[in-house]
Amino acid sequence: MNAPKTVVPPIKCQGIKTKLVPWIRQTAPADFDGTWIEPFMGSGVVAFNIRPKRALLADSNPHLIRFYEAVAEGEVTSASTRRFLEEEGAELLRAGGEHYYAVRDRFNRYGDPFDFLFLNRACFNGLIRFNRKGEFNVPFCRKPSRFAKPYITKIANQVQAVADIIRFGDYRFECQDFAATIASARSGDLIYCDPPYIDRHADYFGIWNQEREEQLANSLRSAPCDFMLSTWSGNQFRKNISLEKLWAEFDPLTREHFYHVGGREDNRNPMLEALITSFIPDRRQLPAAAEKQLAPLEAAPPCETRCETPCKTDRT
Repeated sequence: MNAPKTVVPPIKCQGIKTKLVPWIRQTAPADFDGTWIEPFMGSGVVAFNIRPKRALLADSNPHLIRFYEAVAEGEVTSASTRRFLEEEGAELLRAGGEHYYAVRDRFNRYGDPFDFLFLNRACFNGLIRFNRKGEFNVPFCRKPSRFAKPYITKIANQVQAVADIIRFGDYRFECQDFAATIASARSGDLIYCDPPYIDRHADYFGIWNQEREEQLANSLRSAPCDFMLSTWSGNQFRKNISLEKLWAEFDPLTREHFYHVGGREDNRNPMLEALITSFIPDRRQLPAAAEKQLAPLEAAPPCETRCETPCKTDRT
């Protein structure tokens, strides 16, 4: 039987798990029937491909939650997305960066979910980054022709795919701290955590440090249900010390991965991704060659965009 096609969500972000979805999906218990809980929803790519019957998808970033609530409520649809991007894309083609920064200023005043989508797909390398005032501050990708007709169709189809998944399930979206999300778990649920990778990047909304990492570890250990945690094991330069310090009693699964979204080209290197589980996964069900050692470093592919001010954050 062929593996199901991976659904790519309309929102991009650093650290997106699109290529790792088959690995995560086949690691999850096959008989799981509770609520799928994500304290760090991000792009939503994992939940939208697991497709649980019930899901609590939470994040501390209110703009991510507002966007997917708008999809769930029918405010953001495939048709409305197409119309909006056609109009704004035409203005971007005419005025270039001037229009991008006008939309960015508008978004930082009103937080419209359509503007969030526009910025996410027209900013430098698909980053999501906010300053201490909570303002989106990623610069323009310097591609005025960004929203060509095929690209708009692609995004509109992604919105439709996510809307279909949400409509046929019981999905709840919450903007809240991870501790509150984990505290709501009940026996029989399954928690999937994809937190900011400590020592790898600054969080896209808020602060993530060693104290928060330890708080997460304690919360997951106290949860009344099983959990899965994505993190990084190492690369050719260094190892994740927090992995050894906080999760030493676990035997993580590992897989080599390459993140194409990031602020600096020289930081986008092969990574040994780790998946920690509170249960013993059936390794026979995992995709072939899922567990690997980090191969010799190859040259990173060239960045798709160029910016006069390279971003200082990176989730690789």
